[in-house]
Amino acid sequence: MNSNRSLLIMGLLLVSFLIFTQWQQDYDPEIQAQKQAAMAQQQAAQQSSDVPASSNSNSAINQQATQGKTIVLESDVLRLTVDTLGGDVVDSDLLKFNSELHSNTPFALLQNNDKVLYVAQSGLVGKNGIDTNAGRAQYQATADKFVLAEGEDTLNVPLVLEKDGVTYTKTFTLKRGSYDIAVNYTIKNDTGETLEVQPYGQIKHSLVENSGNFAMPTYTGGAYSSSEVNYKKYSFDDMAKANLSIDTKAGWAAILQHYFVSAWIPNQDAENNLYTRTGNGVGTIGYRGPITQVAPNSEVTIKSNLWTGPKDQNAMEQAANHFELTVDYGWAWFIAKPLFWLLTNIQKLVVNWGLAIICVTIVVKTILYPLTKAQYTSMAKMRMLQPRIQEMRERFGDDRQRMSQEMMKLYKEEKVNPMGGCLPILLQMPIFIALYWTFMEAVELRHAPFFGWIQDLSAQDPYYILPLLMGGSMFLLQKMSPTPVADPMQQKVMTFMPVLFTVFFLWFPSGLVLYWLTSNLITIVQQWLIYRNLEKKGLHTRAKK
Repeated sequence: MNSNRSLLIMGLLLVSFLIFTQWQQDYDPEIQAQKQAAMAQQQAAQQSSDVPASSNSNSAINQQATQGKTIVLESDVLRLTVDTLGGDVVDSDLLKFNSELHSNTPFALLQNNDKVLYVAQSGLVGKNGIDTNAGRAQYQATADKFVLAEGEDTLNVPLVLEKDGVTYTKTFTLKRGSYDIAVNYTIKNDTGETLEVQPYGQIKHSLVENSGNFAMPTYTGGAYSSSEVNYKKYSFDDMAKANLSIDTKAGWAAILQHYFVSAWIPNQDAENNLYTRTGNGVGTIGYRGPITQVAPNSEVTIKSNLWTGPKDQNAMEQAANHFELTVDYGWAWFIAKPLFWLLTNIQKLVVNWGLAIICVTIVVKTILYPLTKAQYTSMAKMRMLQPRIQEMRERFGDDRQRMSQEMMKLYKEEKVNPMGGCLPILLQMPIFIALYWTFMEAVELRHAPFFGWIQDLSAQDPYYILPLLMGGSMFLLQKMSPTPVADPMQQKVMTFMPVLFTVFFLWFPSGLVLYWLTSNLITIVQQWLIYRNLEKKGLHTRAKK
């Protein structure tokens, strides 16, 4: 297979991949049906609940307006705003991440404003629950702001409610450098009766559609893990079509967006119910824990965790089983994970993500070099055999059967495989797709600079310089083709292919374009060296005989 045909195959694979990705979002009949169902349900919904019904009650709880005051909890990486009415987290600022490139404003993940509702709620329902139809629990705090002290690793903030001889304490525990927040309830029962409460945690988000463009689609919606399913997305359209209700040990429930995630992680040793619902333009996903009994004159603690932060794979592995799968590499995960490991370890040495990408490209091309050598050796031999093949065409004319027999004999004598270029191409495309999803999902590349005008490797090149260089390298590779294209239509397609790739890559993350450009430059050098070495061995001379 000559290099022009290799480029054609690569182009067709790339175009097919992009078209399929966009089709899934815009034209899949099932997705469209779900969207229509979501719109219908949203129009029919009259109210949305802040509090789920307990397992022994099916009554709806009307949405409550914020009535308590807000307090601030701050660590070295997180600043939370908590409403004392219910103890809900209504805002989370990620202090190590800027909202925009070069801005000094922290990225706001959880937020409650005129544009979006995105909050993490939790409470106690059940027979003796304090979050009921009548209203949410109104806690008391000792201060308006709590800050992790210098030299301390943990910040504990208790919110207290005393009611009818029972003390309910909702404690937030923030740890230095961590986005994993412990949210524990301690119920001290000083009465003579046994109490029954049921914990819940849920995340509410305004119903939105996926964003991004055809080259960089992004997902905003729900996801969960259970004892049966390690990781599954459950979009807002899915919620509108059918509410989730799964009884499971362990598990978690989350809302995902590009690079970031918020999730409730209940007690992993308990049987929990994962649920969703939609209404009034809001989607909710959460968990409902088991009923907990508190004996007279005793104290019980109910544990849960809230994650609100970046998709940090290493930290999420420690937070809950399968939580790191929210970094979704798709079907190419088995390639993407080792590539990401290699990328991060090289970055630790070179201290630049752009240089790390170049180094990863060199490693990948080195590993594939034996296949690349076989590919271009086959191509070079095909090129050097062209005069003899052309002579056969003139000699045998329209006798295709004789022509085919003589060509196969020639290939056998010269040990040439006309399909020898296929395998490297087929191997390179999955690697490309794996890197595509790695650059799409790795929060480490968000706002990561390379040099000069490339200040964010996760975003497209603002001046389109890298895509144009990449297109030029493809054009050069095409000109170095070992065999000319005879068919006029194929010539037009191949001439247009570098232009088509350049247009596509205008919208790709600059880190991915950097990889492809580096790969092309290495391929050009490899191809030139392979051809030169073959000519030194006299293959060109033999081919002319």
